[in-house]
Amino acid sequence: MTFAGYTEREKLEIAKRYLVPRQLHENGLTRAVHVTDAALSEIITSYTREPASASWRREIGKLGRKIARQIASGEVERVAVDAKDVDDLLGVLRSSRAQGARGRGGGGDGMYYTPVGGDIMFVEASVMRGKRELVAHGQLGDVMKESARAALTYAKSHADRSAFTTSIGGTDIHIHVPRAPSRRMAHRRA
Repeated sequence: MTFAGYTEREKLEIAKRYLVPRQLHENGLTRAVHVTDAALSEIITSYTREPASASWRREIGKLGRKIARQIASGEVERVAVDAKDVDDLLGVLRSSRAQGARGRGGGGDGMYYTPVGGDIMFVEASVMRGKRELVAHGQLGDVMKESARAALTYAKSHADRSAFTTSIGGTDIHIHVPRAPSRRMAHRRA
């Protein structure tokens, strides 16, 4: 039997009805803060990966504590949090969604799917002198490593028909799938 995770809409409703009111109450912010649906969607899609609500609760709690400090220090009296404010309040992204290699050589975006959903991942590649080996490391499973080998085989067999004119004899090809970089770094690449 397969159990599907929550949809994005269901996650939003859980956050609106239960998680936000509880976190605002725990941080003494019930009348001083309004969190928009767009901000909650940004938190759910960009800052959490898990299908359960524990990670959403942690991120919403972090948001509440940060706002509580701003109010306690006198920086602000009331706050309306929208999607554009989430990055400044929560900082480094936990999810790699909406990140990628835009305009950067030696890398590209990839996609993956698991039973709890899919996401976008960043893939880096580099070529160096070596023993004609393919080295795949980082967040790669066996299936992805096989796909990398298949892609290399395809590139070698079609080298004469493409712009792939550099000889790969005596070189190693390294493929790496790193953890998600911060949103600020992704924006700098864009």
